[in-house]
Amino acid sequence: MNFEQQKSKQLARKDKSNEGRWDKAIISLCNKINEKREYYTTSSCSGRISLVKSLKEKARGVFLFKTHDKISFKQLKKELSKVAKKYDGLIYLKQEPCILHVACKDFKAGEDLLKKAREAGWKRSGMISTGNRIMLELMSTEKMEMPIAKRKILVSDEFLKLLVREVNKKLGRVREKIKKFESLL
Repeated sequence: MNFEQQKSKQLARKDKSNEGRWDKAIISLCNKINEKREYYTTSSCSGRISLVKSLKEKARGVFLFKTHDKISFKQLKKELSKVAKKYDGLIYLKQEPCILHVACKDFKAGEDLLKKAREAGWKRSGMISTGNRIMLELMSTEKMEMPIAKRKILVSDEFLKLLVREVNKKLGRVREKIKKFESLL
């Protein structure tokens, strides 16, 4: 299959994410990339805040709560109180950066897009050759992960409020980088 056929096939596929749809904060960027003849996206996440089980490997059911939007202290406290009673293990609060996988027509196209991503602040980004495809893995750097519960909330409300401010601030920076990258295209 040539690049155009691969692109057509990929963009016609059903979304296989848990949500079954693109995150609204990254749709515009993905559409802008997919409009260009030398690129297509294969997966994306606009960044998220979640409560997760303490597991060494990614597994089904690891998320106890997740959102791609900013959260309030009240929302976090409510969700945390609910899941801490049901899950016996350690629970982490996580804020994860945006990530985007893009297939590129050739090395030069990959280099050009990678340069724009880095200029927009997506510092943890690189190019991967996978057989007959040149792929970019584009990721920003905002990330936070901390254990906060085990059968009960282990930290004070004051500390939870601080964590909410920090994860929201980091998610806000992620959104700014998505917009900046889109404007550079």
